[in-house]
Amino acid sequence: MTLDLLDLKKSALVVIDLQNAFCHKDGTLGRSGLDTDRLGAVIPVLRGVIERCRAAGMPVLWTVQEHFAADHRRARKRLPSHTSKRKGVSALAGTWDAAIVDELADLADDPSLIIRKHRFGGFYETRLDVVLEMLGAEALFVAGLTTNACVETTIREAYLRDYDVIGLTDCIAGVNPDWEQTAQQVWRQYFGMTASSADFLGWLDRQAAPRTLALHHVLLKVADLEAATRFYIDLLGFSLRPDAKPLPDGRPFVATLQGLGLTGGGPDSCEPDSCKPGERGQVDHLAFEVRNLDALNARLKEAGVSFVRELGPGPYGRAIYVHDPDGNILELFEPA
Repeated sequence: MTLDLLDLKKSALVVIDLQNAFCHKDGTLGRSGLDTDRLGAVIPVLRGVIERCRAAGMPVLWTVQEHFAADHRRARKRLPSHTSKRKGVSALAGTWDAAIVDELADLADDPSLIIRKHRFGGFYETRLDVVLEMLGAEALFVAGLTTNACVETTIREAYLRDYDVIGLTDCIAGVNPDWEQTAQQVWRQYFGMTASSADFLGWLDRQAAPRTLALHHVLLKVADLEAATRFYIDLLGFSLRPDAKPLPDGRPFVATLQGLGLTGGGPDSCEPDSCKPGERGQVDHLAFEVRNLDALNARLKEAGVSFVRELGPGPYGRAIYVHDPDGNILELFEPA
């Protein structure tokens, strides 16, 4: 699935304007004659999504729309604003109307992740962008109210800031159902993609499964460490990592910022017929960052894979060392 191109550790859920003003029968939209039952229908599904995100360690950010009864910026407008179509200005700051609905309020328990805004867009003149950057988020799953105003404006703003954007269709609602399919078609054409909450939860499950994420480094055994260091550093332009220490077995170790390590003992330290696994050849070992190391460890044990070193602390986090079918040593680690 396309969602599998994304990384949980670089993703966040943005919940837009789940406030009394927009989905409670006594809120501004309800008193203005709009169908708040339809708007509020997303709440039970959304609660389950938020709870799963929190359990998975995925940040959940909330936007809260706030207005002032006397707004001199808005008063400059000559043409009627959308607020003139309502029974008063919605979500006045400090009122019950502006509060997050009771059904979700207990989940919005981190003030640093609540983004207060004064217009439709979650990014417009707010701190949302810098908070997402601080969290390392590159992909945004978007939910909330309302489809054609605050949700769509935020989706457009996110796309223009080069986030990957996914609208969770059954966690989004608007004031006019006839407009929603067209809005979603526009999103899919220009701004990102849409997915159901079931698709999203399936992605969360797959993100928790044991998996190799990336090659972290290669350690080469070289015959002449000084000559190899000159070649890679002086000729090829690799950068030395200043914190490198000798290997646990005492061999010297040269590390680079590009993920290449050098040590002695190569290129061939034994005759082919007398070599033990991992002895022959220039590669000492390959290191991979993995996800859910405990489950991966159990899977490899069950498959009868040969272990060089059991699960324990390593230089980059908890690690195991195993042989592949050709005898190469693999370091599999999960950062702390």
